[in-house]
Amino acid sequence: MPTQLLLTRILNQYFAAPVTAFLSALHVHPTYPQAPITNAFAMELLVFLVLVAYFALVRVSLSVEKPGGVQHLAEMTHEFVSDQGEQIIGYGYERFVSYLTALFLFILLSNLLGLIPGLESPTANVVVPLGFAIVTFLYYHYHGVRENGFAYIKQFLGPVWWLYPLLLPIEIISHFARVLSLTVRLYANMFAGDLLTIAFFSLIPIGIPLVFLGLHLGVAVIQAYVFMLLAAIYLSLAVAHDH
Repeated sequence: MPTQLLLTRILNQYFAAPVTAFLSALHVHPTYPQAPITNAFAMELLVFLVLVAYFALVRVSLSVEKPGGVQHLAEMTHEFVSDQGEQIIGYGYERFVSYLTALFLFILLSNLLGLIPGLESPTANVVVPLGFAIVTFLYYHYHGVRENGFAYIKQFLGPVWWLYPLLLPIEIISHFARVLSLTVRLYANMFAGDLLTIAFFSLIPIGIPLVFLGLHLGVAVIQAYVFMLLAAIYLSLAVAHDH
């Protein structure tokens, strides 16, 4: 059985039976029925609860006269994502800001968990970045169809009719390749960052590992931004009318 974090052990202690029963009802058989909850899921759940608490705190502390630090942080985050959305997507970007903000914050916090002793980055598990990539893939195609209707298919066909049979499979493959690209980029960077940090802490516990902690922090922020940026780019291509 894989090593379990403290939170994972607690969740499995109380929820292993119902989770296993639920998965069995879906014809999914976990490798370890006595511990079906993985570290990655436990860390995702932790990030989810932290974000819910943060958004609730922002909501109850909103003030026009005396905005607090939490409100300032929320406003800066909103302005940052809004600016990116306006520059990349253009007209109508407002309806995508909520998704891009949630995506950015969730990935950022997931990446940063690896810096806290006793926790790990769920994005260092390939399943988690794959989930982000699939949701983003479905999200931008949904809005592409919603915005353009049947004309959305023109994005896959090219400028002239006699190229349709050639370009259609190429475009379909390229869109699925985006899922692979988003997944591998985030997973590989976070896995390598966690591995380096653990390796140097085990070899030299004082001094040098702090450098790698700083690098890990930088990579965590950059990868969250890059993922959000690519999602915005894919959205801009999907909802554009000049295919």
